[in-house]
Amino acid sequence: MTKAELIEEIRGAKGIDLTKKQTEQVLGAVFEAVRGAIKKDKRFSYPGFGTFTVRARKSRKGRNPRTGAAITIKPSKTVGFKPAPKLKSVL
Repeated sequence: MTKAELIEEIRGAKGIDLTKKQTEQVLGAVFEAVRGAIKKDKRFSYPGFGTFTVRARKSRKGRNPRTGAAITIKPSKTVGFKPAPKLKSVL
């Protein structure tokens, strides 16, 4: 699903009477709040949907795809997602 499709899906929901622009602004504010929560608290949980958490990746060995030379990939942080049982049951 693309951002445009998500906006149209939200606008088509029962009881929602927003313009496309307003819907986009609300959606942007929601994702900004989620991003802020993950950055500040290292996790964001939405009951019935799942939990986003910050995960640390260790440094590891890799290969340069162009040259095949061995390289060391630096440690980094990423966001992991664990779906709630309710979400998993509808898949």
